[in-house]
Amino acid sequence: MKTLYILRHAKSSWEFEELSDHDRPLNKRGRNDAPLMGQELAARGVQPTLVISSSAVRALTTAALVSKELEYEPDDIVVDERIYGAGKEDLLEVVQETAADVDYLLLVGHNDAISEFANLLTPEHIASLPTAGVVALQFNCDNWHDISKENATMLFYDFPKNYK
Repeated sequence: MKTLYILRHAKSSWEFEELSDHDRPLNKRGRNDAPLMGQELAARGVQPTLVISSSAVRALTTAALVSKELEYEPDDIVVDERIYGAGKEDLLEVVQETAADVDYLLLVGHNDAISEFANLLTPEHIASLPTAGVVALQFNCDNWHDISKENATMLFYDFPKNYK
């Protein structure tokens, strides 16, 4: 069995006009929501074997804040440049390349692709993932290359507003 946690980065700031989109940080709400979702994932017993994140500041910061709550070393986060600006098929490729010995994978990325990717694999349609929203899917297979909607079960769909 393989378990995939698909996480959209937390709310980002538009305060610094001089920054490129790639370099935008999280805003206050994002800095609060990311650890909150990490705590909620920890309460569900989530323990990722591997965390892969976009290289964008807002995504990598989200990954680090969530990872800390999951007792996953933020320095062990794998940054994949392909995730920033990726489409759903690109995200599928990133996941399918994951080593077979990784059973629990947390992927941190951006909308619209992250929601489209979740819907590519989710047996139940979900609306656009809100910031810091997460979809957890379990796949009845032994290799990431074999994941599909046909062998997927949605474990949960959660987001910060469920706790406010």
